[in-house]
Amino acid sequence: AGGGRRLEPLTNRRPKPMLSIAGQPLLEYVLEAIADAGIDEVVFVVGYARDRIRTHFGDGDDWGVDLEYVVQEKQLGTAHAIARAEDAVDDRFVVLNGDRIIESSAITSVCDRLERDGGPVLTVTRSADPGAYGVVELDGDRVVDVTEKPREATSELVNAGVYGFERSVFDAIEATPADDAGERQVTDTLMAFVENGGVTAVRYGGLWEDVSHLWDVTRVTGHVLDRDGSTSDGTVAASAHLFDPVYVDAGTSVAANATVKRGCSLGENVTVGANAVLSNTVVLSDAVIADGAVVRDAVIAENAHVGANATVVGGEGDVVVDGDVYEAVRLGAVVGDNASIGGG
Repeated sequence: AGGGRRLEPLTNRRPKPMLSIAGQPLLEYVLEAIADAGIDEVVFVVGYARDRIRTHFGDGDDWGVDLEYVVQEKQLGTAHAIARAEDAVDDRFVVLNGDRIIESSAITSVCDRLERDGGPVLTVTRSADPGAYGVVELDGDRVVDVTEKPREATSELVNAGVYGFERSVFDAIEATPADDAGERQVTDTLMAFVENGGVTAVRYGGLWEDVSHLWDVTRVTGHVLDRDGSTSDGTVAASAHLFDPVYVDAGTSVAANATVKRGCSLGENVTVGANAVLSNTVVLSDAVIADGAVVRDAVIAENAHVGANATVVGGEGDVVVDGDVYEAVRLGAVVGDNASIGGG
């Protein structure tokens, strides 16, 4: 339900879960995994720009699920978001983040353990950068500690964002103290269960892609294309060069001698001009990359225009987000919706 502030300007007009990854919203990958796991009753907790979510997913019939919406008007934390769904769920239920791509096996494992042992159940996965997430310490399959974004991680295991709960969690959320920002977080709620030895961990080693920052859009797109392979529904000139895997949506045209390198994604009705070169770049619908432009390590949003012979150099650099420095990030540029970059 949140505003996805760290992903501005891409979230200025769309909620974060509606960011397009290889032709479909992040949230659609989540819903597909839910349906593949055999779950057919789904609740979306929505808030910011929620009409875009409702318009795309409707009643869920296209995915074979019964989809209901509840609104979190004020974003007062992850536990508060779960509490908003109290009247819409039954005795046992699974909670997922709307912005992480996972496989259905993560969900079925939680369901099996929830059915066998009751809740709460927490899915954990290994991360090369555990300090960026909730770090989890285990004793066998019991959770003994969850620390949100510690300065020094004591474990490679992180909270994968798939939970199994019983209705007792709602009383625990009510008893969870708000943090300094006035928010209630699900990790704080879990700690009340942890102290009583009551949280079971399920290990997960499958696809787990988190989109938290602008440079994650291109990285995750590349990983999804590596998994799913190329799609090309547009018009590609005979002399253009596409290097698999890439995604080219319907109505998109790639002109003569243009080059689209592996890992790129071109949304609906995109125009790529003659002799243009794209590398590690995501171009959203209706955007134009004019003749001779060179665009590397970039996200070009909807209806944006990159002029002829313009160059996005790309490569690694240090990026500051909310006062935190992220070193050696591959991010050449982000061009927002309807923005225009001049020629040259």
